[in-house]
Amino acid sequence: MGFFVFFFLSLLSLASSASREGQRTFIVRVQHDVKPSIFTTHKHWYESSLSSVLSPSTPTQVLHVYDTVFHGFSAKLSTTEALKLQTLPHIISVIPEQVRHLQTTRSPHFLGLKTTDSAGLLKESDFGSDLVIGVIDTGIWPERQSFNDRDLGPIPSKWKGQCVSTKDFSSSFCNKKLIGARFFCNGYEATNGKMNETSEFRSPRDSDGHGTHTASIAAGRYVFPASTLGYAKGVAAGMAPKARLAAYKVCWNAGCYDSDILAAFDSAVADGVDVISLSVGGVVVPYYLDAIAIGAFGAADKGIFVSASAGNGGPGGLTVTNVAPWVATVGAGTIDRDFPADVKLGNGKVVPGVSVYNGPGLSPGQMYPLVYAGTDGGDGYSSSLCLEGSLDSNFVKGKIVLCDRGINSRAAKGEVVKKAGGVGMILANGVFDGEGLVADCHVLPATAVGASNGDEIRRYIDSASKSKSPATATIVFKGTRLGVRPAPVVASFSARGPNPETPEILKPDMIAPGLNILAAWPDKVGPSGIPSDKRRTEFNILSGTSMACPHVSGLAALLKAAHPEWSPAAIKSALMTTAYTVDNRGETMLDESSGNTSTVLDYGSGHVHPTKALDPGLVFDISSMDYVDFLCNSNYTINNIQVITRRNADCSGAKRAGHIGNLNYPSFSVVFQQYGQPNMSTHFIRQVTNVGDPNSVYKVTIRPPSGTLVTVEPEKLVFRRVGQKLNFLVRVQAIEVKLSPGSTSMKSGSVVWSDGKHDVTSPLIVTMQQPL
Repeated sequence: MGFFVFFFLSLLSLASSASREGQRTFIVRVQHDVKPSIFTTHKHWYESSLSSVLSPSTPTQVLHVYDTVFHGFSAKLSTTEALKLQTLPHIISVIPEQVRHLQTTRSPHFLGLKTTDSAGLLKESDFGSDLVIGVIDTGIWPERQSFNDRDLGPIPSKWKGQCVSTKDFSSSFCNKKLIGARFFCNGYEATNGKMNETSEFRSPRDSDGHGTHTASIAAGRYVFPASTLGYAKGVAAGMAPKARLAAYKVCWNAGCYDSDILAAFDSAVADGVDVISLSVGGVVVPYYLDAIAIGAFGAADKGIFVSASAGNGGPGGLTVTNVAPWVATVGAGTIDRDFPADVKLGNGKVVPGVSVYNGPGLSPGQMYPLVYAGTDGGDGYSSSLCLEGSLDSNFVKGKIVLCDRGINSRAAKGEVVKKAGGVGMILANGVFDGEGLVADCHVLPATAVGASNGDEIRRYIDSASKSKSPATATIVFKGTRLGVRPAPVVASFSARGPNPETPEILKPDMIAPGLNILAAWPDKVGPSGIPSDKRRTEFNILSGTSMACPHVSGLAALLKAAHPEWSPAAIKSALMTTAYTVDNRGETMLDESSGNTSTVLDYGSGHVHPTKALDPGLVFDISSMDYVDFLCNSNYTINNIQVITRRNADCSGAKRAGHIGNLNYPSFSVVFQQYGQPNMSTHFIRQVTNVGDPNSVYKVTIRPPSGTLVTVEPEKLVFRRVGQKLNFLVRVQAIEVKLSPGSTSMKSGSVVWSDGKHDVTSPLIVTMQQPL
C-alpha cells in the first residue's frame, strides 16, 4: 500500500512538473444540490471549485454550465488538475471529452406518406404542427424554401428557445417554421484555438450543408420543383412538413466536441423540443463516459424522443454506435430510386454504375483512352487512390481514369483527376466496400462501380495493354430511374450489430432511407462539398445513416402528434414492432455489400413503416426507473449510474428485474457462453400495453432460431380495455454447437403477437460464444 501511495504522489508531481501541457477538455458531474449558500449561482461555485485545483496564475474558465440534462460544467484541464478535481467531495465524476463526426426525396412517398391520403399518418397529426424537432448538427441555411412558414399557425406557447443573432445570422431569419437557432463552440475552440471565420460562420449558419440537409429531411416543407443538377426531379418534403424546427449547431470544421454536444442537449430540453435528432457519432464507450448517452437520457427522462444515426462503419460487424437503449439507433436502407451511369468498355461490355453528374458530358459515341491510376509509374498506392498530387498529367491527360475508393473523399478523387487533365473517372469499390454504390455530384464526368466490376475493368485494361488495341471506354449518364427492385436494401455503409457495449440489447433498432437522399442545401457550398466546386444548388443528394436518422425523427414527431400521451419508449416500440423485413419483390431484404440476404444484425427490427406505426396494437413501454434497473444489472456502480441519471440509484430492487435482458425492450437478444454444458437456457419477462382496441385477444406465433426451443407463457393475452398492461414470459433453450475457441454463432427468429388486425413483431436473436 505504501508503495502505491508513493507511486500515486510521484505521478502527481511528475504531471504537475509537466505544467499544464497536454491539456484537454473534461466534463465534470457535480452533486448540484449541495451548493453552499455563499455562492449566488452554480457557475460561481463551479468557478471556485475549479480555481481551487488550478495554480494561482492560471485563469479560471468554465466552458459550459449544464443544468437540465446534466448537472455540472466543462473546462480545459491537465490530467493532474482533473485528478485533483475528482478528489473534491461534491464532484461525482470527471469525464474526458471525445470528438464526434458527422455520419454522412422520394422517401416520403416510398415510406407510404402521401398528402392525398385522407386517413393516414399525415392527416391524423395535422402534420405535427405543435411539435418541435431539435436538430443537433452543423447549423442551418435559413433562407431555403424548405424552411418557409406559409400557412403555419403561431409558435407553440410552450416554446422557450431563441434565435441567436450574429453578424451573419439575424434573429429575423427565424420564422414560424424555424423557431430556434443556437450555436455552441466553446469546446471546439478550447481544443483548436479561435475559429477561422473566413472558412466557417460563428453563428447558427451552416457552412457544411449537413445540418441543412438533415433538418429538411426531418421537417422540410413541400417544395416543387426540387432537384439537384436536374436529377431526382419532383416534390421535396420532409417527414413532418408542419413540425417546427430548432437548429443547435455543434459541429465545426474539426468535428463535434462532447462538451458542446452536451450543452446543445441541455439547451434543447430547456427550450422545449419534443424530438431531438442527432446525426453524429464516435467510438462506443460505457454509457457513463458517453456525453451523447448522458444527454439523451436527460432528454428521454423529460419525455423527449431521441434518434441518432447508427454510424457509417458497415458492412463489418460490431460497428454500430449510439447504442444506449433510451436512444433510437437508426441504420440506412436504399429507396426505389437510383441514378444509373454505365461504363461502356471498348470490348463491348457494359458495366453498371451510379452518378449524379450534370456538367458538360463526354462526346456521344466517342470512346476515350482508359487507364488505371495504380499503373502510373510513381507511388502506385497513392496514385491508385488518386490522392492529391499523385497523378502524372502525361499519363492521364485526355483519358478516363479508374481510381480506387478509400482515404480521400470520393468527389475529391474526381478533382485530382480533373486537375491532372483527365476527362473522366471511374471510381471502383475496394473488397471491403463490396457492391454498395453511392451517387455523388462529381466535378467531372464520373461514375461509381462495385468491387467485382472494378476488378473486371482492371482485367480489361491489363489484357488490352498486352494486345495491339489499348483500352477505351465512355460513361453513359442515364438520369433518374424509379421503381427500382429490389428495395429497400440495407446500405453497405450502414453500421451493424452486435451491440459492442450491451450485446443483450439488439442494435441498430431499425433502418430508414439513407442512400441518395434529396434534401435542402446551403448557398456557398458546392454539391460535391469540395472548396473549388463553384456550382450552386438549392437541393443536394447525400447518403449516410445521417440521412436515415432524421427520417425517424420526423416520424416520431408525427406519432407524438397523433398520440400525445405516448412516451419516447412507446413511440420507439411502435416503430420497431411494425417495421418490415421484406423488400418490394416479397423476399427478405438484401445486404447491398454482398448481395446476400441481410440479418437482424444489419437492420434490427426492420425498415420503418410509418402508417402501421400509427396503430401498433401493443407497445413495450419503459420508464426511467426501468433504465436504472438496467444500469444496475449492467454492473455499473451507484456513482456511474448517478452520472447518467442524475438520481441516487437504489440497485436493491434491480435483482427483482432479473438480468440485463429483462429491460422491457421490443426485441430479444440472448448471449450464451459455452462453458462445456450441453444445454443452456434463459428467460425474458416483458410487459405490453394495449394501445389498440378495448376488447382484443392476442395470440402468439413463435419462429424459434434454428437449434433452439422457445416457449411463451401465456400463449394468449386477453385485453379488456385500452391502457391495460399484461406480462408474458419467453423461455429460450439452446443446445451447444461446435465452435472453435473465440468464435460465435448467431441465429435469429421472432415472437409475434397477433389479434387478426395488428401484428406486433419482436426479433429474437441467440448468440453462442465459445470462450477462448
